Amino acid sequence: MAKESILVVDDERDILELVEYNLSKEGYSVVTVETGEDALGAARRKLPDLVLLDLMLPGVDGLEVCRTLKTDPNTAQIPIVMISAKGGEADIVSGLELGADDYVTKPFSPRILMARVKAVLRRDQSDESDGKSTIKIRDLTMHPGRHQVLVQDRPVDLTASEFRILLFMARRPGWVFTRQQIVDAAQGDDSYVQERFVTDRSVDVHIVSLRRKLGVCGPYIETVRGVGYRLNDD
Repeated sequence: MAKESILVVDDERDILELVEYNLSKEGYSVVTVETGEDALGAARRKLPDLVLLDLMLPGVDGLEVCRTLKTDPNTAQIPIVMISAKGGEADIVSGLELGADDYVTKPFSPRILMARVKAVLRRDQSDESDGKSTIKIRDLTMHPGRHQVLVQDRPVDLTASEFRILLFMARRPGWVFTRQQIVDAAQGDDSYVQERFVTDRSVDVHIVSLRRKLGVCGPYIETVRGVGYRLNDD
C-alpha cells in the first residue's frame, strides 16, 4: 500500500537529494521543487499529504508560501514542516503563527527529520479520525472530524496547532493544563524528537491568537496564574 505524498521545497540541490532519498526509502511518494512559485503550483495541482518547506527561498520565500497555502481553503489543511538554518525563537514563532506544524533547523539528522514527518502525519490522521462527535461549550462549537470551529454558528479560521490546542482543552472543560501539557498536545510525542518546536513562549502566542480569533468566546480561555490555562464552561 502506497504511503503518503510529500512535497519537498528547498533551493539546495544536495538537501533535496538527501531528503528525497530518505523519504523514498521509507516508502513515501516524493515531489521536489526549488522555488516558492513552483511549490505553490505543485501543491495546487496535486494536494500533498505534507509539505517540507525551506524558509530561505529565492523569489517567494518560505513564510510567504506557508501564508498562501494556509489562507487558501483548498490547501489550508496540508501539514507544513519548515526547514531552515534560521533557528532563532522569533523565526520559529513566526512560522508557527502562520500555521506551520513543526520546525526543523539545519543541519539536521535524517533520522530526526523522518521522525518529525511521521509524528506530524500521525497527528494529522488522528485529528481526522479522533472524536467525530460535536463538542459544544456555550457559543463555541467544535467538529473534530471536520476540523471546524464555529463561534455563534460562524466559522473561525484556526491554524492546525491552534485547533489542536483548543480541542485539547475543550475535551476537558474546566480542567487546568500546564504549558508543558499544552506543548505535548500541540505537537505529540516522539522518542526521536530532541528539540521541541513549541516553547512556553509560543504557547502564550497561540493562546493570545486563539482568544483574538474566537471573539466573544475568547474569554472562555482563562489564565490560571502559576499553572497554565483552562477552557471555562460555566
